[in-house]
Amino acid sequence: MAIFLIRRLIATIPVLLVVAVIIFLMTRLAPGDPAAAIVGNDASAAALEAVRAQLGLKDPLLLQFGRWLLGVLHGDLGQSFFMKQPVSKLIGQRIEPTIALSTLTIIVTILLAVPLGVLAAWRHGGWLDRGLMTFSALGFSVPVFVTGYVLIWIFALRLQLLPVQGYNRIADGVLPWLRNLILPATTLSIVYLALIARVTRASVAEALTEDFIRTARAKGISELRVLIHHALRNAAIPIVTVIGIGIALLIGGVVITESVFAIPGLGSLTVDAVLSRDFPLIQGITLLFAAIYVGINLLVDLSYLLLDPRIRQ
Repeated sequence: MAIFLIRRLIATIPVLLVVAVIIFLMTRLAPGDPAAAIVGNDASAAALEAVRAQLGLKDPLLLQFGRWLLGVLHGDLGQSFFMKQPVSKLIGQRIEPTIALSTLTIIVTILLAVPLGVLAAWRHGGWLDRGLMTFSALGFSVPVFVTGYVLIWIFALRLQLLPVQGYNRIADGVLPWLRNLILPATTLSIVYLALIARVTRASVAEALTEDFIRTARAKGISELRVLIHHALRNAAIPIVTVIGIGIALLIGGVVITESVFAIPGLGSLTVDAVLSRDFPLIQGITLLFAAIYVGINLLVDLSYLLLDPRIRQ
């Protein structure tokens, strides 16, 4: 077990290094000039060159990358070109809404998707199973921003039950905080609910055809215990895997959802950074998202230690 854990931790180091290289090169090779965005397109060539030199953009790429990587290793993500503040400080100011939205989405998705998938597998071919398959097809097909605007139109504009946009800090009250997150969390959870429920249904349905299920039923074990302690437990590995993938993919959905609902989180900060060509801010946020992605996959790998005894041998 210890060797398995050490190997996984060591494997994350080259992954993050490669990600750092890709992030740096993508920001430098993408169209757009931060200096032109700062001084304006009508600025003289001398003014542009002066700003590029001030920002360190005239240095060789290898030197720029080495300077940035050395700062990252020391916990310094650099300073924003436009906001003139440390990137880590800007991330700290915006991270609460993103964590709140992501956590609520994950909780809602898992609490709904897994039971629905188990019930659909139990009633294979029934109305619940067909309804889940239809919902899954719709959930995969409709873009997140379309779902968001539809929910805003129904629940915020027509019924006036929930706020259209914005975010309230949890310190200002749980109820206002929750009211502002219901629509974005619902919007974001639909796609992942469809994904996790569908995989749960397929995995549990396959487990229900195994001999040990027939043996458990022959012993008179209750159907609920058969579903949870036997079928779901043996189908847990693919379910946990797809939950991990869903959480990792949630990062992209957060960017879109925060923009639709005007939530001042890391997603909207990313959009602002890209539009202004703020290289240090883009690099810092993207590296953070990549580290979260790698961390989630590491947790999924570690969960196999509990779910599959063969790994512990």
